[in-house]
Amino acid sequence: MKVIFMKDVKGKGKQGEVKNVSEGYARNYLFPNNLAKEANKGNMKSLEKKKESEEKQAEEERIQAVELKNKLEKLTIELSTKAGEGGKLFGSITSKQIADELKKKKYKVDKRKIELSEPIRTLGYTNVPIKLHPEVTATLKVHVTEQK
Repeated sequence: MKVIFMKDVKGKGKQGEVKNVSEGYARNYLFPNNLAKEANKGNMKSLEKKKESEEKQAEEERIQAVELKNKLEKLTIELSTKAGEGGKLFGSITSKQIADELKKKKYKVDKRKIELSEPIRTLGYTNVPIKLHPEVTATLKVHVTEQK
């Protein structure tokens, strides 16, 4: 019997997949627990419509990420902190501080998306990659100055 999985079922199939399973397994376990639907014409059409809307939404998210990337790459974040001799900072600039500064400038970026391999520990300009979408990565300029 062909079924459309509504949720992931370990060892059998993932959500949205169409697979053959035994009739008894489908009628006694999958259908009563709302884990799957029978793969008839109506259910197949609704599955296709759902996939189309998900693809459209994913494309819109990618377009928004590209627009945000273009805005962020024109921007330079200014941060000031205490520094010692030779341009070494007391402490460091972390992704949370960069995210907070972006929030002040009305850009909502999660600190986990800021890909700092290690915190910034020197004065000057640093290019910081920000992963906005699986396909879109922006480069933000961060200028660290000495606090007076």
